[in-house]
Amino acid sequence: MLTALTLLQFRSHRRAELSLDARPVALFGPNGAGKTSVIEAVSMLSPGRGLRRATPEELIRRQEAVGWKIRATLSGHEVETSALPGQSREVRIDDKAAPQVALGRIARVLWLVPAMDRLWIEGAEGRRRFLDRMAMSFVPAHAEAVLAYEKAMRERNRLLRDGVADRAWYGALETRMADAALQIRAARAEALSRLSAAQDGAETAFPAARLAVTDEGPDDLAAALAEGRRRDMAAGRSLEGPHRADLSAHYAAKDTPAALCSTGEQKALLISLLLANARALSAETVLLLLDEVSAHLDSGRRAALYDEVTALPAQVLMTGTGAELFDSLGPRGRMIEVTETAGTSALREA
Repeated sequence: MLTALTLLQFRSHRRAELSLDARPVALFGPNGAGKTSVIEAVSMLSPGRGLRRATPEELIRRQEAVGWKIRATLSGHEVETSALPGQSREVRIDDKAAPQVALGRIARVLWLVPAMDRLWIEGAEGRRRFLDRMAMSFVPAHAEAVLAYEKAMRERNRLLRDGVADRAWYGALETRMADAALQIRAARAEALSRLSAAQDGAETAFPAARLAVTDEGPDDLAAALAEGRRRDMAAGRSLEGPHRADLSAHYAAKDTPAALCSTGEQKALLISLLLANARALSAETVLLLLDEVSAHLDSGRRAALYDEVTALPAQVLMTGTGAELFDSLGPRGRMIEVTETAGTSALREA
């Protein structure tokens, strides 16, 4: 479990401390008070740039501009992540320097934010990122495979743009890309299989989604890249591989593509997938972050959501503009009011 969280000079929080237990936490307050910043800090306990995809510089509290730090007691480990102005993010686990990918082995952090509401109707990049975060929750090594693939692809793309014709150099990079691609495809397939199993027979008020991955590239990627070098050189980039993949979803009960569903149905499908993801990870430490999710649900769906999150094998943190949005959660959860005065946020147990 996440039992303690401290934010220092993070966004609008000069210093914020929160002790947690197994109960869902509902953070409420007006827009701009600093609610999302709290769960964003929790999202930084995983590899990557967090739920708002911010750079380390963007997370610094502007008034003092001295850098930021997050401390947490998580699954029996003391975790610290921080960044000074102009520097990259650092991670320490039990007072020892660690790579970001090590965070993925301590806890699985899942989230749903308003920016994802258009996931099914916008470009493939967002869906691919959503897919890879789910895959990483099941296979933490997936993050390393993606990094290895992207590094090799960047080097190959540089050769293509520079018009380099060294076959041996290309061959080495294409072999690295192909090896990483096999791991990426396997992790994505495992994620879809486990999500499907978690949805089958689940007692839930949210619709099941049928998922598939498309355009992942040929089975023998190394051969395809070698054959396509001339074409890729003209384009200045690699045109085949798992970096071109897309995630498709259907509303299973209606056999309707998610892109053609109503806005409410699209949101319900996302919630369903996040709940299934958390259920499928029952043996792991799971943190589920739901930003402003209640505002888009009617009272019946909100009550159903709270029933489900209290039954999950996960710690859940939610945000909303008003305490009334969490009425049906009742004493099963903790209410934390977030206020802001003169650019500084504060937390108070309601």
